[in-house]
Amino acid sequence: MGAPIVPMQIQRRAVGPHDILIDVLYAGICHSDVHTVRGDWGVPAYPCVPGHEIVGRVVSVGEKVTKFTVGEIAGVGCMVDSCGTCENCLNDREQICLRGTTFTYNSPDKVSGGTTLGGYSEGVVVSERFAIRIPPGMDLASTAPILCAGITTFSPLRHWQVKPGQSIGVVGLGGLGHMAVKLAVAQRAEVTIFTTSPGKVADAKRLGAKRAVLWTDREALKPLANSLDMIISTVPYPFEVQPLLDTLALEGTLVNVGLGEPRGLNTFAMAFGRKRLAGSMIGGIAETQAVIDHCFAHGIAPDVEMITPDQINTAFDRVVDKDVRYRFVIDFASRKHAVASTPDAR
Repeated sequence: MGAPIVPMQIQRRAVGPHDILIDVLYAGICHSDVHTVRGDWGVPAYPCVPGHEIVGRVVSVGEKVTKFTVGEIAGVGCMVDSCGTCENCLNDREQICLRGTTFTYNSPDKVSGGTTLGGYSEGVVVSERFAIRIPPGMDLASTAPILCAGITTFSPLRHWQVKPGQSIGVVGLGGLGHMAVKLAVAQRAEVTIFTTSPGKVADAKRLGAKRAVLWTDREALKPLANSLDMIISTVPYPFEVQPLLDTLALEGTLVNVGLGEPRGLNTFAMAFGRKRLAGSMIGGIAETQAVIDHCFAHGIAPDVEMITPDQINTAFDRVVDKDVRYRFVIDFASRKHAVASTPDAR
């Protein structure tokens, strides 16, 4: 645990009747990849291959596949299996399957009997049911982060029915946070960014936020008291939640999608404002398809920085240091094109 990521050989399962084989072209780096690999959420299963923002070309399909044909582009997000029959699965909430969601990596694999291995790889085999159709003409590199950062922030905006003119706060301007800003602005909401990085204040406004404040400055928060309809927190570490709850309007909701532990809760203040602290995690397959289609239709794309596979460890350090604007994407495509163009390639 804590050792750097190194190249290794892995074995993928054979393509089953309902499976597709995807030649991976791009894979986003999510902060949860760093947490998993570095043991922040417990000791991972080994070997551990991260990556749940995957875009690639379908190169093989099972005999019963109807959703994809060879040559089409497919995406894979944070999950690859669920029971399909429980109440949540039947209501497009496979991410909270009552019998246990199979996540894209570091999760018990019900099909192979081993552990799922993610998208930092040459190819993946997945059930067509958990693959996402990527519209022709969509930029593939910037599509990858939508499969996690996009759906994670799209889902609460949709669930809490954000409307034009509402005041929305976003805590943290990183991979998730910058997508939350873009998606909320596209809904014609008025967005306030809470950041700990002074250098991101101007960037927040470039992304469409009306204002940006340093939320470590308690005085800067006071003018916002009781004003925001909803807040999306993308903070992945423990944080003091009450100063943020104090900025919510009557019956406002703070949705914690970053999974950081909220501390310092004042239940009396919550009760007197009828304020809510809620949680949300990615979205189901139908909703993930919806966010891809929505982003394509409205020209919404994450800001990405392309890296090569040998730069993953450096990228992990930069994610921790908040030194990325705003999502790293691993470029497997250019290397494959280069190999394919050499005279000796077979």
